[in-house]
Amino acid sequence: MILVLLGTQNNSFHRLLEEIEKLKKQGKINQEIMVQAGYTKYKSDYMQIFDFTSKEDLEKLNEKAEYIITHGGVASIQTAIRRGKKVIAVPRLHEYQEHVNDHQKEIVNLFADKGYIIGISGVEELEQAIEKIPNFIPKTFQRDNHKIISIIEDYIDSIIL
Repeated sequence: MILVLLGTQNNSFHRLLEEIEKLKKQGKINQEIMVQAGYTKYKSDYMQIFDFTSKEDLEKLNEKAEYIITHGGVASIQTAIRRGKKVIAVPRLHEYQEHVNDHQKEIVNLFADKGYIIGISGVEELEQAIEKIPNFIPKTFQRDNHKIISIIEDYIDSIIL
């Protein structure tokens, strides 16, 4: 099963679902597809789509998924990579009114550059990303708290001194 996560942004991300459906129809995707669509309204005979679900149910789907296709939201990416899941991340883009700006490009690039995910810049790259999944070995996610600890220590030092 493939889990698709579109997040909770109050804008549509139908472009991603259109591409997934196209690849499913062409036989490039053979697995069952479950979609947490949020505010994206999309009907399909090829995917099981729901708006939102409970945190517990979403965790179960996350665990069951062979891999995850997600928007470029930090929470969706981190939740999946903490579980050791293979992730393809596609940023929502401002030019399509999918988000208020293009910060998701930076998020996707950051996680991809560190080897945690397969990051793509647009839906037209999805087929190639799916072809990489079988051989992709994601880097194990490790939280880097050094920077935030340093900021807190500097703040405390500034108050005390």
